[in-house]
Amino acid sequence: MVELPTMHTLRCEHAVAHLGIRALARKWRLSRNTVRKYLRAADPVPQYVLRQPRPQPAQAAVGPRVEALLAAWAPRTTAKQRLTATRLHRELRADGVAVGERTVRRYLAERRRQQQEVFVPLLWRPGEAAQVDFFAVVVDLAGVRQQLQAFVLQLMCSQVTVARLYARADQVSFLDGHVQAFAALGGVPARLIYDNLRPAVQRLAGHGARTLAARFLALATHYAFEPCFARPGTGHDKGGVEARGKALRLQLLTPLPAGPSLAALNAQLAAQLLAQRATAANRAGVTVAARWAGEQPQLHALPATPFVAARVLPVTVTRQALVRVGGADYSVPTAWQSLAATAYEGVETVRVVCRGEEVTHRRAARGERCVCYRHYLAELVRKPQALRQVAPALTAELGEPYPRLWAHLAAQHGELPGARLLAAILAAQRVHGPAAVAAAVTAALAAGVVDGRLLAAWRPAPPRLADVPPRLAAVRIEQGQAAAYDQLLRGGAR
Repeated sequence: MVELPTMHTLRCEHAVAHLGIRALARKWRLSRNTVRKYLRAADPVPQYVLRQPRPQPAQAAVGPRVEALLAAWAPRTTAKQRLTATRLHRELRADGVAVGERTVRRYLAERRRQQQEVFVPLLWRPGEAAQVDFFAVVVDLAGVRQQLQAFVLQLMCSQVTVARLYARADQVSFLDGHVQAFAALGGVPARLIYDNLRPAVQRLAGHGARTLAARFLALATHYAFEPCFARPGTGHDKGGVEARGKALRLQLLTPLPAGPSLAALNAQLAAQLLAQRATAANRAGVTVAARWAGEQPQLHALPATPFVAARVLPVTVTRQALVRVGGADYSVPTAWQSLAATAYEGVETVRVVCRGEEVTHRRAARGERCVCYRHYLAELVRKPQALRQVAPALTAELGEPYPRLWAHLAAQHGELPGARLLAAILAAQRVHGPAAVAAAVTAALAAGVVDGRLLAAWRPAPPRLADVPPRLAAVRIEQGQAAAYDQLLRGGAR
């Protein structure tokens, strides 16, 4: 076996030993063209380069059949249940095509390479753009492990990130995330980039046209930014925030964060993001904080008032003095029954407005009923049976001394008689006021006198007539009697 020389050996023998090309070719049994190529090569590690591609007759022959199979099977496959090289090879062999599985694999690999998208490195100017998305995260909230949604907004130039946790990824949380993020940044970027998420896009119209959700369009108008959207099904069009969301899970939310409330978890996350600005740096060694100092002045100024991050819904009050918002029922004053009202569904509260008045409830889950029985007080004082059913909840809402009052009345008189007494006591609030009645009830409970005598003290005194003129003072008005009336009738008959 002939040992082939290295380029180093050939060059040294030619330069130091002064061997010519013919002598080197004879010594090492190489072609003189090969020796010349080694001596002239600029790269000390030569590579074999084909002047033209090698012919691939097997792939050329099987290619049209593979394309026909892929097109025929396309309606019956998905991204995860797709035709593999093994399955294609089996189909080809069943059709009598003599081809190896390796050839099919090479054809599919080259086909995928040619179809791959090429990504363009972009330039981001200060204050120009930010990317927004939701990410699912798991936390220990008040001792219960549950999944929350993280709203993430990242400025593309400085890489400053604002994140906030929400119980759900609905439109209300989406709107509130923007309001909180802009307040934290102290300004608004010129463009915000999204995928086609439902809180922002109501309908895709084709050819890049979209019908935006009304409240999202109101948000964009209020803060005067341009909403931009990724192509459908291409989340990598906003790859910056996609990568940032995954990094947040690993860097700041691992191990699982724990806190007594959602507000505490958000405060903890905001502090971690703020501290990270001083340490995180790009390849040039410039920290996020330094880049943020140059980008912050380029943001648009905030409007004078923040946007109302709520879903506005027209509602109709039912005969039960209830309105339905987001699948949950909320009580309103009974005087609103059968009227039209407006509901503002926020992140944590639901506000209902009707004829200049409003009531506020905590936001309930779908299917839940949030009832405040003080709204039904005017009806309950007239319906002792209904008051009997809801007395524990109503007295708990009214506060002391009413829970003790109901317990005393139910124990001493029974629930139904006690409900009648409670209704009379609550009705006295209209005349004497809640404070006076509560004070009287407290005193009565301390004295152990909670019965009709307590009500007698609140009965209004008979009205006094005005001073009688002297000429009418001697007039005596006798009281009529039934016997005198009968006598009058007999006299008339004679």
